[in-house]
Amino acid sequence: MAVVIYHNPRCSKSRQTLELLRERGIEPMIVEYLKTPPTATELDAILKQLDLEPRALMRKSEAVYRETGLDNQALDRTTLIAAMVANPVLIERPIVLANGKAAIGRPPENVLTIL
Repeated sequence: MAVVIYHNPRCSKSRQTLELLRERGIEPMIVEYLKTPPTATELDAILKQLDLEPRALMRKSEAVYRETGLDNQALDRTTLIAAMVANPVLIERPIVLANGKAAIGRPPENVLTIL
């Protein structure tokens, strides 16, 4: 089973989720999404797997969210996805992909439902 984690090593929840996977004998492919953000197509697919709209995956407390006017409810899906690709700090983390499904590791145990 191929498992991917969109990971931020500075985030405690992301580190805890990675450790949880490893404790279960899973060595995921690690994507440090701040260095290598997903493409718009990849992020769109992840959102569909999560069954979320883009705004639900955005970290609204980030300064760039306010500074770029992303709180404007008139912005469409494509615009919000493009903003997350351009500013990956906006993407909630960690995200784990496995078995054609996705889960956000908040709390880390959430990812167990897709393994």
